[in-house]
Amino acid sequence: MTGNAQGSASTSDVDSDVAGIASRFVAARLAARALLTYPGVVPQNFVRAYAAQELAINAWSDQVVGWKVARIGGPWAVQFPEPRLIGPVFSSNLHLAGGSTAPECPIFEGGFAAVETEIVIRVRADAPADKTEWTLEEACDYVGAIHMGIEVASSPLPTLNECGPGAVISDFGNNWGVVVGAEIPAWRKIESIDCETYVDGQSVGAKPVSMGQGPLSALQFTLGKSASRGRPLRAGAWITTGMITGVHDVRVGQQSRHVFKGFGEVGCRLVRATALSGSS
Repeated sequence: MTGNAQGSASTSDVDSDVAGIASRFVAARLAARALLTYPGVVPQNFVRAYAAQELAINAWSDQVVGWKVARIGGPWAVQFPEPRLIGPVFSSNLHLAGGSTAPECPIFEGGFAAVETEIVIRVRADAPADKTEWTLEEACDYVGAIHMGIEVASSPLPTLNECGPGAVISDFGNNWGVVVGAEIPAWRKIESIDCETYVDGQSVGAKPVSMGQGPLSALQFTLGKSASRGRPLRAGAWITTGMITGVHDVRVGQQSRHVFKGFGEVGCRLVRATALSGSS
């Protein structure tokens, strides 16, 4: 699935402010340039937020290979009445860990940057394009494999998360990398996994993850949400299912290590994002 292969949003479908938000975030990411303020009026509902995301995906010349998922809660839950949000994972930002060297993951210097310990699910088969309501049991049938993983969250805007879910959705869901570690076998027999995150060797968070309430329910949501957007999940897609131990701020030059007790660990090195082809 390519960046502009699916999704129907265009500049004719939305107002100029939403289109401007998308184009300015895309330009900032291409140039690896920090933004001082949110580039427009922060979307106050899902329609405008996902319209901006669709326009940005269509403008980005890379293949969408999966989706990041994050919870919506706290004071935002009434205004944004869905339990989660999603954002695209692009091919160039998918890192398959292996060997003794941790993959290098770019982050935006001067912007927002964090690492999150996550379960990553590989989708087994193409999902029906017209099915937008899923049970947890139905979602489980679409799990091809479950892996240890990391989400690298990064945005040119340092205050993106503070601006709320509408802002996060509009800027690719605040995703700028997914690291896929080793597969976790026999996942149907696992109720929970104890996880811990280290940054530069220091523990910054530890917490167990409940497989049913966390990763599998995130896949359940994403199957429905992606289909409702005209982007049904395809076989081989990667779904990073939400932070476990917290959102841990990082800087260029730091390293993180993410431990899944009894199963192994995965890590990454944070490097400065550089301008991409097509930036101005």
